[in-house]
Amino acid sequence: MQRRLLLTLPLLPWPALAAGSTALPNVRVLPEPLPMPGLGRSRTLRLCLPPSYEREPQRRYPVVYMHDGQNLFDTATSYAGEWGVDETCAALAQESGFEALVVGIDNGGPHRNTEMAPYDHAELGRAEGPAYLDFIARTVKPFIDAGWRTRPGREHTALIGSSLGGLISHAALLWHGGVFGRYGLFSPSYWAAPQLFDATAAARLPADTQVHLYAGGREGGSMLPLAERMHALLARQLPPARLSLHVAPEAGHNEAAWRAELPAALKTLFRPG
Repeated sequence: MQRRLLLTLPLLPWPALAAGSTALPNVRVLPEPLPMPGLGRSRTLRLCLPPSYEREPQRRYPVVYMHDGQNLFDTATSYAGEWGVDETCAALAQESGFEALVVGIDNGGPHRNTEMAPYDHAELGRAEGPAYLDFIARTVKPFIDAGWRTRPGREHTALIGSSLGGLISHAALLWHGGVFGRYGLFSPSYWAAPQLFDATAAARLPADTQVHLYAGGREGGSMLPLAERMHALLARQLPPARLSLHVAPEAGHNEAAWRAELPAALKTLFRPG
């Protein structure tokens, strides 16, 4: 009964997008936020359906899960500019035929720092990252797989985030490798979780894991050196074809830079072979 309800959900009326929305028509906001077990709160999901989703009813699609859903598709809901994920996906579909379902998970506003912290941190507070990742892996993904035509295997499932979102995505690489097989780590804030370096060095990652690391040359602080250090650790774990690092020398730490990187990242993460 529950599965039948979920399968009809995309046919129900969707909430109207915000006034002045820049999102394409295939972007949807789920009518009801999902409860977050162990955190006592709920979270809105935003979906970008593949361009062919409604006209090819037998086709199934890989899924890209992304943090900071408010910033992905719509200037009207973003707080620092949008990524243009819907426009990027539309362009990729037209250029190469690649299509994926994108699931944007809204950040928790005042809870963002703690939810994306893998470990307790003096500045970020008590870590809620493990519970947040459990929510994505054990609540969001099964909900999406039950209600939409997905390819649920880890080899068809990506997790992408920037800054603290890149950091918590790296934690998922270590803790939920059986769920996600592809990771886009954009400007990861490794300064906030130095424990990840030892944890990564000690890990045994599946050889078919695909990781794309990105950093901007003008992000400042230790952002780029730490990304390069982590790339060297991952290079001991993964074959060269499964790991990439792109440094944009003139890019800063912002949505415009991540928007520019997204097309190449998706092509790299989902390239054949």
